[in-house]
Amino acid sequence: MAAVAEPQTKKAKTEYNHTREAFLDVYATLRQELLDDKMLEGQPQEAKDWLREMLDYNVPGGKLNRGMAVYDVLASIKGAENLGKEDIFKANALGWCIEWLQAFFLVADDIMDGSITRRGQPCWYKQPKVGMVACNDYILLECCIYRILKFHFGGSAAYGQLLELFLETTYQTSHGQLLDLTTAPPGHIDLSRYSMDAYLRIVTYKTAFYTFYLPVAAGLVLAGEARPAAFELAKSICVEMGQYFQIQDDYLDCYGDPAVIGKIGTDVEDAKCCWLVCTALKEASEEQKDVIKANYGQKDPTAVAKVKDVYRQLGLAAKFEAYEAQSHAQLSATIEEQSLLPKQVFTSLLAKIYKRQK
Repeated sequence: MAAVAEPQTKKAKTEYNHTREAFLDVYATLRQELLDDKMLEGQPQEAKDWLREMLDYNVPGGKLNRGMAVYDVLASIKGAENLGKEDIFKANALGWCIEWLQAFFLVADDIMDGSITRRGQPCWYKQPKVGMVACNDYILLECCIYRILKFHFGGSAAYGQLLELFLETTYQTSHGQLLDLTTAPPGHIDLSRYSMDAYLRIVTYKTAFYTFYLPVAAGLVLAGEARPAAFELAKSICVEMGQYFQIQDDYLDCYGDPAVIGKIGTDVEDAKCCWLVCTALKEASEEQKDVIKANYGQKDPTAVAKVKDVYRQLGLAAKFEAYEAQSHAQLSATIEEQSLLPKQVFTSLLAKIYKRQK
């Protein structure tokens, strides 16, 4: 009697919903790996407790859009149905490397700006027991990125490419911060340097590369994309998207609700070269310019109110809304017209920031 052939079974599909909770589960795994790092054997418990508390305070509390975007890019290219557990974990581990990079930048930036709150809680350095220990903490935050990359990509052909990507992005962003800080050195405000060209250079280097290009490029690397033209296209679209995002951020610093955006806006007090002041200086009358020059960069609430009153007189809120509509339309058209990469690579990012409130 002939043997009956066993029916072939399909490969089990990986059930995965890319939620904030699922992404946070990966954070917990990565944090524990860092705490259990063999390189740190013999460290006293209080040092490990500090590291755990510092990571939990600074890394996972944001919107997580940058980190979660890596999986979205990979899924857009390869198809979510074709991703296994290891693919998903690696995409999210890379995403958390971006969130660690963000935490490193923010802890350092808050010290430099003298900020008060971040993500709805006191800045890390403002914690009574922390103070300037935060300087070492932001170094630790950056170091964690390279431990995670070594743990999970050290044996991969993409390891060198990923290292270069993170190092290059950090270099670009630190130069953007340098441009930002030197445009308005502490104690010296020269509003003649606040041009729209200078502003766009600052935001391209300080924000666009790490906020948009880094997650997209990381997803492309994971997907095995090797065409230089694809990376150049991604950079072009992501830089434009990053400029739009930072202009939104400047608008929200002035007009956003601190309870919603999670921080108290201080761009006027800090004499920031932001979109609002650059636009105001371009369009203001001589009398209005004199008001800005006399009050911009002052910590006095009355002076801040005078600057914001000039913004009101110039209708900057309406000008921002017009810019936002134009920028969104232009980005949408560029994404639609290109054929190198799936449109979803970019539209998922754009949808998360369009008309955001925080």
